[in-house]
Amino acid sequence: MPKRLDIRLIAPSGYADDHAARERGVERLLAAGHTVHGADVLERVMLRFAGTDAERAADLNQLADPGVPLPHLVMATCGGYGAISLLDRIDFDGLAARFLDESCVLVGHGDFTVLQCALYARSAIGSLHGPMLVADFGAPYLRENTWRHFWHTVLSPRTDMSWTCADDQRDLLVEGTLWGGNLSALCSLVGTSYLPRIDGGILFVEEVGEQAWRIERMLYELKLAGVLERQRAIVIGGLGGQRVSEYDNGYDIDHALQRFGKACNLPILRGLSFGHGGDKWTLPFGAHAVLECVAGTATLSAFDYAYAGAANGGPVASA
Repeated sequence: MPKRLDIRLIAPSGYADDHAARERGVERLLAAGHTVHGADVLERVMLRFAGTDAERAADLNQLADPGVPLPHLVMATCGGYGAISLLDRIDFDGLAARFLDESCVLVGHGDFTVLQCALYARSAIGSLHGPMLVADFGAPYLRENTWRHFWHTVLSPRTDMSWTCADDQRDLLVEGTLWGGNLSALCSLVGTSYLPRIDGGILFVEEVGEQAWRIERMLYELKLAGVLERQRAIVIGGLGGQRVSEYDNGYDIDHALQRFGKACNLPILRGLSFGHGGDKWTLPFGAHAVLECVAGTATLSAFDYAYAGAANGGPVASA
């Protein structure tokens, strides 16, 4: 009989206000044969957050307690804002010691990027930039591609994805450490010890609801901070939600990326779907990756990352 996953929910940022979606998310995980712990975090509300800073930090710090069994998978319920206020409260040394000996995979996106960066920078803990309980697994329509690729990545030591690039994209082949996430979350950590210093990296970024000029400004922030000079390529996901005003004179996200591309002197690939949005790939933060583009088709292969299939004889999930 294949072994199922023990999943623990955490709520490090905003609260889950869509009751139907959160119930659907839990029900789908249970229907796939998994065990879900920590559903009580779905009930917490404090202002716009899923509980106090202390409560939300405790969700993570319990994973450092040797007396608490580690689950196979830790899943963020939703994003929003709030993870940055937890960083001074997290037991990074305790988490590093615990994760060194046992296999446990964390997953989330959006504001969760703050924790992914901090965990990698301070504890060398990799994670998955992927779907979350409410918006993804609790959506009225479950995206089959998102579901299948997520479980494949959770349970396998390697994951692959491919997509179509722009017609004018030059061929390239690079490899390095795969990392990144939500652009504004990354920029919030510039100048702190919580932003990983990764040399020879493949940086992936996405954003939602920010104007084109804000996107360009945040990319420049990473450039001027010296982050981009250590990277080998940038993979850009969804950047939806921009509004072009009369004052912009036609300046939009395409112009912003064209302008920035000339300034950063790095290959920039667009078209991969991750982070916010419907269908999404799951990207292993901290994995070794190979990025290739040939004749307008890009492929990204990631391996050497923590995955739940390595734990307890290799659990298998329904996908």
